[in-house]
Amino acid sequence: MFKSIIDVSSRDTDSLGHVNNTSLPLWFETSRNPVYKIFNPTMELTPKVWNLIMVHTEFDYLDQIYYGFEVEIRTYIEKIGNTSFTVYQEAWQKGKLRGTGRAILVDFDFNKQEKVEIPEGIKKELQKHLYKK
Repeated sequence: MFKSIIDVSSRDTDSLGHVNNTSLPLWFETSRNPVYKIFNPTMELTPKVWNLIMVHTEFDYLDQIYYGFEVEIRTYIEKIGNTSFTVYQEAWQKGKLRGTGRAILVDFDFNKQEKVEIPEGIKKELQKHLYKK
């Protein structure tokens, strides 16, 4: 599991004083960076180097998140396939699970425009972060 701390800013909130529903997907995206680095240690965003493409995301909002309190994002690997894998994430605030999300990513060759098999070494690294229900 990877953990990251989000310091909720005023721009993340709406007029009701809680975090806007558009913030959670952005926090989850940023918190997937350690996973991206497994595939791309330099994080170079060029078709020659970058090899991940997102094909699906989903989010569940379980409770309100508030300004003034940190949010902990927990990032896990839920499933590893031949060419794709699923990232599962949780948002915690004040000891309570506030939201969850999943993203399916594919190992993708942008030059050939096709999916490729995830190398065994990367699969082994991903397995270190498997979600245990």
